[in-house]
Amino acid sequence: FSPSVLGTREHWDAAYERELQTFQDIGDAGEIWFGEESMVRIIRWLEKQKVPLDSSVLDIGTGNGVLLIELAKSGYMNLTGIDYSPSAIQLSEKIRKKEGMTNIKLKVEDFLAPSAELSGFEICIDKGTFDAISLNPDNAAGKRKQYVRSLCSVLKPEGFFLITSCNWTKEELLNEFREGFEILEELPTPKFCFGGRIGNSVTALVFQRK
Repeated sequence: FSPSVLGTREHWDAAYERELQTFQDIGDAGEIWFGEESMVRIIRWLEKQKVPLDSSVLDIGTGNGVLLIELAKSGYMNLTGIDYSPSAIQLSEKIRKKEGMTNIKLKVEDFLAPSAELSGFEICIDKGTFDAISLNPDNAAGKRKQYVRSLCSVLKPEGFFLITSCNWTKEELLNEFREGFEILEELPTPKFCFGGRIGNSVTALVFQRK
């Protein structure tokens, strides 16, 4: 991929500063990455697998934290969201308070250098964070490898990793996560037709840590 400002912390700090201001002004929680259906897809899979409601869940790059709100509304009780942007965590804290959710922990954390207490999760979820890391102008390939190492350190053996991506195909993601993970399932995403060929604009996969 070509390097992009979408891969920089400065971009996301500025973006969440704006969203924070908008939320304070008019109460709008901001953009939902990949739309509502992406959250429904994740929750439906967890419910189908009968994942216990007290399972520890980590949302990597939580942004405005809306996915965690939806998980909490679905009954999940042990939820943590991290983001390297302090503005994102401020925004998600305000939304959490507005929604009256007490079972969501939010932390400023850089997933590529996770703190020691970030460990032992049974579920890790990523909607777009791996995509953003892949666009970093400074050694994106090294950062992708560090992401996989971080994931291995925070996710329990046999834990589930659910990733939603608009930059990577299924085959590419299988290659990126081949060390330490095995594919369990590809989740259905919207199809589009272009020039007679049918494709997906979004890839959603479930991995299990070996």
